[in-house]
Amino acid sequence: MTFAKAVPQTSTFYTIGHSTRTLDELLAALRAHSIATLADIRSFPMSRRLPHFNRESLEKTLPAAGIQYLWMKELGGRRNAIRDDSPHIALRNASFRNYADYMLTAEFQNAAAELIRLAEQSPTAYMCAERVYFHCHRMLVSDWLTAHGHEVLHIDGAGPMKPHKLLPEARVVDGELIYRGDLLL
Repeated sequence: MTFAKAVPQTSTFYTIGHSTRTLDELLAALRAHSIATLADIRSFPMSRRLPHFNRESLEKTLPAAGIQYLWMKELGGRRNAIRDDSPHIALRNASFRNYADYMLTAEFQNAAAELIRLAEQSPTAYMCAERVYFHCHRMLVSDWLTAHGHEVLHIDGAGPMKPHKLLPEARVVDGELIYRGDLLL
């Protein structure tokens, strides 16, 4: 008896930033792309200026609109430095470098595995506050997913989505995403 080698299943992910949208605008964008699950990857899911994007509000309004809402604190940004020897020397922004260091932890990788599980069950978008994905940690999460063989599409509204492309400095080294650029490892 022979067994076929297991091929890792890849998923498609969608990203969106709430920015200064109204709740109706966010719902319209999610519906236009048939999103069934919204994973909130903000560390602090609240907005003083836009309370309709507070976690407590989204936990009620999204399910009422037929969209599952899940806060994934473990994927949240705003990470403190956790190492003095960061291998991510191509990332000049300390916040991005701190998050990239965090992506090397079991906590992040377990949370990413949960996000992958969600996307295998239904069309899933992950959301943070910034409308433009490359202004926040959503870019790094997108890089990690893309480097691990998944497709990531960025939603801005009801129009066409933008496929994610890895940052040119990103390298997969021993299964880990490292931002080193063209430097030899």
